[in-house]
Amino acid sequence: MEFKEYRFDEVTINFDKKRVPISGAQRKKRQGKYRYYGAQGIIDYIDDFIFDGTYLLIAEDGENLKSQKQKIAQVVDGQFWVNNHAHIVQGNELCDTRYLCYLLNSMDLSGYITGSAQPKLSQANLNSLILHLPSIREQRTIVEYLYMFDKKISVNQQINDNLEQQALAFFKQFFMDYAPYGGIAPTDWNEVSLDDVCFKITDGSHYSPADSPDSPYPMYSVKDMETYGFNPSSCKHITEEEFHKMQKNDCVPLLNDILVAKDGSYLKEIFICSEQKDEAILSSIAIFRPNTDIIIPEILLYLLKQPTVRRDVGDNYVSGSALPRIVLKDFKKYRFMLPPMKEQQKIGSVLHTIRMQTKANIDEMHNLSSLRDALLPRLMSGELDVSALDL
Repeated sequence: MEFKEYRFDEVTINFDKKRVPISGAQRKKRQGKYRYYGAQGIIDYIDDFIFDGTYLLIAEDGENLKSQKQKIAQVVDGQFWVNNHAHIVQGNELCDTRYLCYLLNSMDLSGYITGSAQPKLSQANLNSLILHLPSIREQRTIVEYLYMFDKKISVNQQINDNLEQQALAFFKQFFMDYAPYGGIAPTDWNEVSLDDVCFKITDGSHYSPADSPDSPYPMYSVKDMETYGFNPSSCKHITEEEFHKMQKNDCVPLLNDILVAKDGSYLKEIFICSEQKDEAILSSIAIFRPNTDIIIPEILLYLLKQPTVRRDVGDNYVSGSALPRIVLKDFKKYRFMLPPMKEQQKIGSVLHTIRMQTKANIDEMHNLSSLRDALLPRLMSGELDVSALDL
């Protein structure tokens, strides 16, 4: 491929002047269906939009600009709102918008980022970025190839979202309609507390050592939690010495542990640990270790996922305003009705099947993402000839 050199502002149209930030208090009064984006993605949904079409959002500030543990650029389609923490651009006739997204996420931008306490990619520095671009036709061929991976990942995500809604509805039908949630439980159900059904309820390490990127010991925090598991590419790593120091503090997740985001958007991210993670440490993530002789793990998982329970937690078991967090010593006393094991097994088997389907989809998504990211620099550099791609 033949490449030509351009400044960023020679091949893009900038829409930063159209951005409008809205405070959290204002957004609470304007809840709706439209996505509200910040530096690293959706942070809320509001009642109006200011952009309609296909645009590229690029983080303007935040720690991730330096660490790049998450992608700093993303293509957004449809109707949405953007605050002043993300640049918003489109490619012109020389540059495909999606190609630009792939290119930026594969580049080292450290020389264009200022600030240490609060890293920033200013519009001036972004515009001075030097890009080496092939022809628009070759860009679109590369995009078509890479976008096949993204479309399959998106389909899997939609399937998982649908499976999750089915699981929540199924659990509610067979579980949440009983006392104390609006009905009378069968006589063979027992009232128990979370403490009664768990071997252990703890909240992980509060120590935060420096990142050691080459170490094999991951340290997961709430920011690394997704709906169905950890994002393996976003976490920090710690030294072997630090790992063994914290290993003694019950911070290592075990198979069937329920892992819960207890700070900030408490109970928003919650999932069952599907595999033993002997070399991982949890930072400020609550661990609910179920006694499987008393409760099926999926029963505990979907109990904690229920909106009714989340409201109860917010009303009675949370402290702090700037950073609300669940007070575990109080929450472990939370009481609910539990059916006998035979009944749990009927409900749990359906939920387990859904969870395994979800995990298979996630594993495929991670594999596709890794393959795409491995191909991306070879395509962008011209090492892999686009004319040889089988589409």
